[in-house]
Amino acid sequence: MSAESKPLSGLRVLVPRGGTWGELVSKALREQGASTVIAPLVDFGHTSEEDKLVDALHRLEAGDFQWMTATSATVVDVLAHHQAVIPKHTEVAVVGEATLQAFEAAGYEVARTPQDGDNTTEGLLKVWPEIETDEVLKVLTLRSDVAKPVLTEGLISRGHDVTQVVAFRTVGVPASVHIREDVQSGRINALLIASPAIAREVAKQFPDIPENTIVACVGPHTHEAAIDSGVKHTAEHVESDMKHALIETVESVIDQSDMLD
Repeated sequence: MSAESKPLSGLRVLVPRGGTWGELVSKALREQGASTVIAPLVDFGHTSEEDKLVDALHRLEAGDFQWMTATSATVVDVLAHHQAVIPKHTEVAVVGEATLQAFEAAGYEVARTPQDGDNTTEGLLKVWPEIETDEVLKVLTLRSDVAKPVLTEGLISRGHDVTQVVAFRTVGVPASVHIREDVQSGRINALLIASPAIAREVAKQFPDIPENTIVACVGPHTHEAAIDSGVKHTAEHVESDMKHALIETVESVIDQSDMLD
């Protein structure tokens, strides 16, 4: 397929997160013909449960947990920030391609992750045979302040001993003057909104989005948050083939769990 015939040819997309997530999404978009600008609009901040987190990480290093779960690549950053190490006998279960890549890049072996394209928290619960036995497992679940505790609730409902900790908060990051000018001028002609937190930052930081700019919200909750936040978008783009291709490309590599933080 030539560059001109790819579905996203000619599109310059703002990718609103960095790290493994941003690189994974950017690579997928470039393969479909887009050019990308990684400009993080959100990052992680210290949790309101810092003492609880520190205690849980000490217990983790001491070998108190048989399993640890994560649904965000940011958990790897939290572990590094606290200089915490997962013991070899503690097994790791994760959701999301970006999460998997981040853990593997940090040198951790992931024992359980969803299979067969069902890359969701429910999908992980389906392919985790150890949680369906009579043994009560001690599990540490680490998540963001905005992620729904689906894994935690699924494990508790099966009778396991779960320590759940909000490991980080999502905080806004101001875009550079250069990025704001590129959005306002239309040189960046597509904005990717991949979480409610990002929707709020887009509304606040880019109040005057040009009419020709495609605003692509990934997931219904994100779309609702964008509307509620007052993100301006052009109604004609709803049926745009390029907008649909942009969203589908992102969804092909990123699970909803990876969009919550």
